[in-house]
Amino acid sequence: MTNRKDSSLQSQNPISQAQNSVENAHLAVTQAETHPTAQTIDQAERALAKAERALDQAGTSHNDNAVELAEEMLAEEQRHLRKLNDRE
Repeated sequence: MTNRKDSSLQSQNPISQAQNSVENAHLAVTQAETHPTAQTIDQAERALAKAERALDQAGTSHNDNAVELAEEMLAEEQRHLRKLNDRE
């Protein structure tokens, strides 16, 4: 019997996966901003790259507004991380 968590993970579509990746990138960038170490900055960079890949996959969906909003959120997080890198 499949448990509920496994079932919900399998049913995620590319847009929800992209939105989750962008949210995870936001959390990683926030962590890097509040605790700027080489490790947290690297984690933020990897999270942003993963979110970009997820958005690329979601870009072929039919929900352009959701993808566009996630892209805008990702761009904002990229700006935050660039500012953090510029300070170092």
